[in-house]
Amino acid sequence: MTESAAGGSDRESFIVKTLVDAFADLMAADPGAFRTKFRKMAADPFAFFRGSACLFYADVSVREDRWADERTSRVWIQGDLHAENFGTYMDGAGTLIFDVNDFDEAYVGHFTWDLERFAASVALMCWQKALSDQQISGLIETFTRAYLRQVRWFADADDDLNFSLNLSTARGAVLSALQSARLSTRAGMLDRLTVVDEWDRRFRDLPGVIRLDDAEREKVVEAFHRYLDTIPRAQRFRGIAYDVKDVIAKTGFGIGSAGLPAYTVLIEGFNQALDNDAVLSMKQGNVAAPSRVVDDTEVQQYFRHHGHRTAVSQRALQAHADPLLGYTDLDGVGFVVSEISPYEADLDWSELTDPDDLAEVIEQLGRAVAKMHCVSDSDSDQSLVDFQTEEAIVAVIGADESAFVADIVAFGLEYAAIVRDDHRHFVEAFREGRIPGVSAT
Repeated sequence: MTESAAGGSDRESFIVKTLVDAFADLMAADPGAFRTKFRKMAADPFAFFRGSACLFYADVSVREDRWADERTSRVWIQGDLHAENFGTYMDGAGTLIFDVNDFDEAYVGHFTWDLERFAASVALMCWQKALSDQQISGLIETFTRAYLRQVRWFADADDDLNFSLNLSTARGAVLSALQSARLSTRAGMLDRLTVVDEWDRRFRDLPGVIRLDDAEREKVVEAFHRYLDTIPRAQRFRGIAYDVKDVIAKTGFGIGSAGLPAYTVLIEGFNQALDNDAVLSMKQGNVAAPSRVVDDTEVQQYFRHHGHRTAVSQRALQAHADPLLGYTDLDGVGFVVSEISPYEADLDWSELTDPDDLAEVIEQLGRAVAKMHCVSDSDSDQSLVDFQTEEAIVAVIGADESAFVADIVAFGLEYAAIVRDDHRHFVEAFREGRIPGVSAT
């Protein structure tokens, strides 16, 4: 690793430069959103890690990766894999699944990058829970070995679409999240987000809701109609008209989406009953963090825009993707479109403090990550990765499983220590006004 990426006296300058290079345009467009983002990142090292994927890739891209060959350096990856990017959703087959649930940073790259980023997140989260390095090493090993077992299972299985973490297979806190999601209803979500006015639904005027003028609304509706052509024919719902009832702009997205314009669209559901309406997110696609370090012209030219890249990547990484997943463009900028699911529930990591309970969850997440790497949606028509990922991973690791596990464990512990120090550098730079384009006041 270079001196600037290794923690020398100029580490702060390296951090600031990397953040500014990644976010300068968005900072200029909405400095207030980035002031909020950076304050959230300043809260603790894990929050900083979540918001600085660009820094992670600037670091790992200059490291030697002995597990990356011609194939395993070119697989679909989630791109921002950390402990809080998992949750429940209703898949396209109608099954409640616990899985990776964020694909904004998805791209093509080293399969190890996902594992290393997750390992570092476990080390950071568990350090904040005051677990020892020995306990943290055990948890990362549990994750990595579960991942490898599942990858080998996929390599041997005839029908790999059958595996998922669901109400029948999940355990512990993962099962609890699924059971919580099962109690949710579409009608309940609609009642929270909308109100019935003159015999039809419209969005409530909640905090963060921005009403559109006629010209902007017309542009968004036209973009929505273009999106419909990007839904795979097999995924189109019979009998649903996709008629737009209401459109709003939204503010207040999380750490990873600061400065990105987003709209929420209410459409007619499966029939004229008001409890079947659907709510969709139309969010501007961001520049995927791994794309900043992947020097592959074919990959770079494959995507029409970042909305297209997000939708294609999600279908390549999920077995049964959202049937409403697609993309569009607005003023020449790419947007990804997906349903806001009524059945979303996240893990409550704050309640997980016992190492055995953490291990039970983290083992299951290892299996979920293997599924993501090895199983694509049946409607995924991508052609960038034209080989079986599981076969490539099994081949590159061979009989060196223990060495591979040791590498992931060592990286998680080492990089978490770097992030804790980086967090201190970042906070000092931000509070003293040394990040161009956004100030702390």
